[in-house]
Amino acid sequence: MSQPTENIFLFVPNLIGYARIILAIISFWFMSTNYIISGWCYIISVSLDSMDGYAARALNQSTRFGAMLDQLTDRCGTMGLLVTLSYFYPKYMFLFQISMAIDIACHWLYMQTSTLSGKSSHKLHDNLVMRIYYQKDVLTFMCATNECFYAALYMYHFTTGPMILGLSFFKLIALLCGPFAVIKSLISLIHAYVACQDLGAIDVKERQEIRQQHEQGKKLE
Repeated sequence: MSQPTENIFLFVPNLIGYARIILAIISFWFMSTNYIISGWCYIISVSLDSMDGYAARALNQSTRFGAMLDQLTDRCGTMGLLVTLSYFYPKYMFLFQISMAIDIACHWLYMQTSTLSGKSSHKLHDNLVMRIYYQKDVLTFMCATNECFYAALYMYHFTTGPMILGLSFFKLIALLCGPFAVIKSLISLIHAYVACQDLGAIDVKERQEIRQQHEQGKKLE
């Protein structure tokens, strides 16, 4: 008797992923007009990022589709916020553009190369920086401070928030989290470097195999 086919698209972690996408879209819709609705939807969407991973491990429902969905939601969510920040702070548009380009290009290259390498997870790598970065506590901290930096800039456009030591709460959060956002961008560049090295090794291996096949074909002639 054949085993029933699993519908991975209805796995709990992936359902959480769909909810994150819906919340992100709602956040985008209100981002320039209603910071309360947009802010809460964005925060909840980001917060659910840790829940889908927990559900995947707890329910044994880790999938490549879920990993890709999670990465794309993260990248697109941050990109949507950065587009709005470029509109709110046109003086710094170039920096926001560079941040978007680094975030999307480097993570896409790293994910694609991990898949081509046959790794079960993009979080598994021999590179020291990658091993440290993908430790759960480190990854959570870096992602949280990165999101807090951009979210604080977003909120500061609408309101100063409570005053602490003579500084706006949101300005203070941006100042504290800004350096970690820069570090995260630098780590993204390391993602790209590591991926290029791995992709180059794959190319070399494939070219060697093609040459060997060609030489064997000549010998048989």
